Amino acid sequence: MDGFASRAVDPAIAAFYQGTPEEDRLGQGAFQLEAARTRELIRRFAPPAPATVLDVGGAAGAYALWLADAGYVVHLVDAAPRLVAEAQRRSAAAVRPLTSCRVGDARSLDSPDAAADVVLLLGPLYHLTEAADRARALAEARRILKPGGWLFAAAISRWSSALDGLSRDLLSDPRFVAIVEQDLRDGQHRNPTDRLDYFTTGYFHRPDELEREGQAAGLGVLGVYGIEGPGWILPDITERMADDERRAALLEVARMVETEPAMVGISAHLLLVARRAAGS
Repeated sequence: MDGFASRAVDPAIAAFYQGTPEEDRLGQGAFQLEAARTRELIRRFAPPAPATVLDVGGAAGAYALWLADAGYVVHLVDAAPRLVAEAQRRSAAAVRPLTSCRVGDARSLDSPDAAADVVLLLGPLYHLTEAADRARALAEARRILKPGGWLFAAAISRWSSALDGLSRDLLSDPRFVAIVEQDLRDGQHRNPTDRLDYFTTGYFHRPDELEREGQAAGLGVLGVYGIEGPGWILPDITERMADDERRAALLEVARMVETEPAMVGISAHLLLVARRAAGS
């Protein structure tokens, strides 16, 4: 499986995760809001511990170790060997370690059928740029879920680069403008520059498209939720997240607009919440 996964990953994506500190991302800036809201939505819907969780694309274990600490039985899979090694290191130091941690590909997993109560896909759909590959990953998630099990699948919003460019004053760079224009045109994000903060090869979803992909995989879709709401584009987001009252306001506004069709796409990230039907 290790060799298959390393061959299957786009070289640009592999190089990006080899060279950027993904393991620390969720503790910084607007990503703190992403993490807080993702955990909130998982807590809202997931069955109680000790349910079994498969975290596909779990990186260094930010969500997997959080769930393990809460008493869940958690298996982590990621396509980046460096991040899997970091997850293993962190798990070894944890009071409640991960049950397993391995390299793998979201499109072809070695987990048995109906093995998990929860499947997390909090990253793979970002980088599967072909619809057929996303369909394979969602089909694999459905296969591995027990009847009645829950899927949480994240995607990047079609409008995220435009809003990020506005927030961080990147639109003065014509190279970034060209990236944004392609994102808006067809969702195919490519970064021909040497700027790692312009991200790497990916696919950016429209909310209705993400919902259709979940339905096409045979899943019962409860909804597509905007994760961050509008707060992530505020230039003082770090300071707001550090202040209890202002942080609470950010979270409350995100909840207010999380399923409003006119507002879902303003979030940087979308979360598909779906279930495998009981008896299916």
